Amino acid sequence: MTAAAASTGGDGKREKRTGTAAAMHACVGVLRLVCVACAIDWVSGTGSTPPALVVLMAAALAVGWFVSAVRPPPPTPCGTPGGPPVTAPRARMRDGRYLAYAESGVSRDRARFKVVYSHGFSGGRMDSPRASQELLEELGVYMVAFDRAGYGESDPDPRRSLRSAAEDIEDLADELGLGDKFHVICSSLGSHAGWAAIRYIPHRLAGLTMMAPVINYRWRGLPRGLARQLYRRQTVGDQWSLRVAYYAPWLLHWWMSQPWLPTSTVIDGSAPFPNELDEKNRVMALSNGMFHQRARQATQQGVQESFYRDMAVMFGRWPEFEPTDLAEPPFPVHVFQGDEDGVVPVQLQRHIMRKLGWVNYHELPGVGHFLSAVPGLGDRIVRTLLPAPVPAAA
Repeated sequence: MTAAAASTGGDGKREKRTGTAAAMHACVGVLRLVCVACAIDWVSGTGSTPPALVVLMAAALAVGWFVSAVRPPPPTPCGTPGGPPVTAPRARMRDGRYLAYAESGVSRDRARFKVVYSHGFSGGRMDSPRASQELLEELGVYMVAFDRAGYGESDPDPRRSLRSAAEDIEDLADELGLGDKFHVICSSLGSHAGWAAIRYIPHRLAGLTMMAPVINYRWRGLPRGLARQLYRRQTVGDQWSLRVAYYAPWLLHWWMSQPWLPTSTVIDGSAPFPNELDEKNRVMALSNGMFHQRARQATQQGVQESFYRDMAVMFGRWPEFEPTDLAEPPFPVHVFQGDEDGVVPVQLQRHIMRKLGWVNYHELPGVGHFLSAVPGLGDRIVRTLLPAPVPAAA
């Protein structure tokens, strides 16, 4: 499938979903009118209401309640009346949205390497691989991290998709003047933007690194038996949140807000991690309030626009491609994965890496999911991605 055809297909699916929702609202409106007419008829005594119509009236009211209940609240974009303030620099995207960003390393004008960083779930523009300033200075690295669409101070994107994730990276690079080619580092769930960049903007990348890229258990390229077995090892709440994200993403906001339904332990931070450092950091972040502070910052424009759209894209259907469908790109790709990762099963990551023989796979023994928290690993990741400077001739 060509990029143009893929884009058209994606737009067609969005239009179909929009049309379905409009049709549902229209039907509910008609049924409500029928209910009102029947009620007037019955009260006035000028006619009788058949039992079947009573059932229809009850169904209409139930459908109307359900449609209202599952509809997410409208977003509160930064800089709008009632919305959070804009405090960060922002770059304009091709569709008029703005992405907030934060810069680190050396200045753009004297950088040898330009790197764009895509954060993970519940993260933001202040995240990074945590490479040392000394290394960034040594290599001449300019790094820009950004709030992905709907997170932090970046405008929501109601049409978020795999393609839009790649195009946001490209637009940010163009707005900041990063040149024809640049490097990309992605973390965790934000790595769907890395896979999408390979598919949609390979001509713009000089290199790509993904840190513990999250896996969709329903990818066709995974061994079904193993994927099903590992999926069922998750808590019931995590299984259900991924199930809803795949089969009914429009229901996520309602589902996740019901205290009587099983929901994600990742969002509430209740699931323990098998890796000692990950678990220590989880407990500390909950006890000192950092976990909830980061979540509030990430979702300040609406949890639907950040967390739930993220889940719908990552764990929903990938109709245009999956990672194992990708051809080798014209730049090096690295994947770093801990063998004690409690979020991404290392067995499935190994399978994907075997299928994609062109990926430089770095498996880290005794390491968990949060790679940026491992001392010294940020420097190793940046050094691996970027070629070392050539010594000057004597």
